[in-house]
Amino acid sequence: MLNRYLFWLRLAAVLQLATAGIHALSFLRHPAPENETERQLQEMMTTYKLNLGPYFHPTTEHLFLGLSACFSFLYLLGGLTNWYLSQKNLSPETMKGVTFINVMVFGGTFLVMLIFTFLPPIVLTGAVFLSLCFAYATNHIHTIKLPKN
Repeated sequence: MLNRYLFWLRLAAVLQLATAGIHALSFLRHPAPENETERQLQEMMTTYKLNLGPYFHPTTEHLFLGLSACFSFLYLLGGLTNWYLSQKNLSPETMKGVTFINVMVFGGTFLVMLIFTFLPPIVLTGAVFLSLCFAYATNHIHTIKLPKN
């Protein structure tokens, strides 16, 4: 049973690291607008400064870039943490708790991606979430002990 659990947890870690890396590649790409509407949109996103309070006037591009970087860092943190913890000899109860936290956080991320984004992040976050669910399901701990008669 432990081997199945470690397989799914390590697969989740590898998928998390791959998702972080693939998403980080998007920072190297600067698509050119294909028509006048896209050109106007891109110009507004890069030059128009929003008034969001004292001393805070970001462009939409800056807000998008910040959130996008956080996505990569979230998956990097998850992948490195899960890989590190899978190498340690921690109790099944501890690992079950860590895996549950991962399922909740990355399940929420998957839900957000499912609603607001497009196919590649949906597939990648879905694969991470599914492997974490399998890891959680294969970590068998027995917390309820029946009294002996």
